[in-house]
Order: sequence, then structure tokens, then C-alpha cells
Amino acid sequence: MKDQARKELLSQVENMINHYCEGCFLHQYLKKEGGRRAAHRFCISQCTVGEKLQEYGKKLTN
Repeated sequence: MKDQARKELLSQVENMINHYCEGCFLHQYLKKEGGRRAAHRFCISQCTVGEKLQEYGKKLTN
């Protein structure tokens, strides 16, 4: 992967995290009720933003 494309993907990931994940009330609630693991599991398996971040991660590793 070219450096420019990689930088663009990383920028998109950072923007998504800053826009959607920072201060996410659902994550905070799940963390409080079920613990950090439950909140993380939700973000990875059920949250649409988490799924999109996983797609970006797969592109970065290829």
C-alpha cells in the first residue's frame, strides 16, 4: 500500500474515532453495567462504527 493511501486511511480512522467514539454514551453505559470487556465486545461485534473501523484495519494490514 502506498504511503499516501495509508496516511489517508489512518486519517479517516482518526476522524471516525474522534467524531463517533469519543464520549460515546452507550460505551460508557455498557462499561459501567457490564465492565470494560462487555463494552469492547459490543463495539467490535455490534456497533456499525466498530465494524467500519475493522474494515479500515483490514485494508491497512493488506
